[in-house]
Amino acid sequence: MEDKNIQINLFIKQLNKSNALGYNRQYLASNVDYSFKMLDKAYEGTPKIFAKLKTAIESNRCEDPTCYMENQQLKYLLEAPAKSIDFLTNIGSQLVITEDSYYDVNQNYAFAVAHSILTGKPTFAKSDGYNVSLHLNINGSQEIVFEGPMLERPFVINSEALDTLLNSGTNIVAETPDINGDMLRLLSDVGVMAGNSTNPETGELTPQAKIAEEFVLKNPDGSIDYEIIDIGNGKGRNILKYDLDKIERKITPFINAEVAGMLSSEQSVIAAWNVFIGAQTSVEEDDQMAQNANAGFIAWSYKEDLPLMQDKKDLFMKKYKEYFMNNYLKQFTANQLPTVQADAAVFDLEEGKRKQAQAFIKANPPK
Repeated sequence: MEDKNIQINLFIKQLNKSNALGYNRQYLASNVDYSFKMLDKAYEGTPKIFAKLKTAIESNRCEDPTCYMENQQLKYLLEAPAKSIDFLTNIGSQLVITEDSYYDVNQNYAFAVAHSILTGKPTFAKSDGYNVSLHLNINGSQEIVFEGPMLERPFVINSEALDTLLNSGTNIVAETPDINGDMLRLLSDVGVMAGNSTNPETGELTPQAKIAEEFVLKNPDGSIDYEIIDIGNGKGRNILKYDLDKIERKITPFINAEVAGMLSSEQSVIAAWNVFIGAQTSVEEDDQMAQNANAGFIAWSYKEDLPLMQDKKDLFMKKYKEYFMNNYLKQFTANQLPTVQADAAVFDLEEGKRKQAQAFIKANPPK
């Protein structure tokens, strides 16, 4: 089922983004019908029911002396239009998540199908075999039913069930967190960047952002411990070396706090894992792919893995930190040139290595 969700969700996403149907003469000539008349059919006959209930109450011909049932049904009918609007608004706010760029395609494909029907996407019309209907239940709740060729069975959502979930902080469609935005914010917050690295007005990193000097590796005499790299043609140059263990110790409490906050919505954690963290793909890498990456065979299941067990929480925290280190922090620790102009100059590679060895021996004399 997981593979089927991926396949159909990706198909719908690609279909809705494609311009191909604009050049399909058969589709252009088709008599497309989106007149589901959902509300008209739902309220068809309600005026007669209302009049019958009103007459029964006023003439005291109810099922019991208090007319409790009739008054209750009358109340439900009066409240129904506003309830329908709220219900459809809530459904729309959930289903629209399927259009997000980083939507987790491991989720039930019925959500994407339902959204395509409701919003009148091409090939999801009544004339294509699809239907959506709204039903007023005797207990005052309402339900919406989606049907069509892509759905193995009718997809039903009840208004009371949806309200209960939303009021408890649970969505029916998981929204993938803004990992890129969260990671960029963390870069400013974790305390490893130099003091002038952040724009005080926007909180964003400046083009001159760099790791603070306290994390630069130094020799026992206080001089900077450079790594020499070969740039070709017998030439070399210095690059900075960083105390990555010290950096990791510094950022770990911030990462732990960030993940603890994310775990308040475990379904979003699963979405983040499936789209980014599990596959360890960066936002840039994902954007360059024909289709967004997903965790594939290591993907977590919304049905099987919620609530998250402690081992998965621990794994997510570990991989989240690795993701931050590899995709965001590494750009500030890899191939960084010296800030001292003289040390940044290109030099003879062999001569540079000889001087570095001599300096090491001088700083670490044999005992």
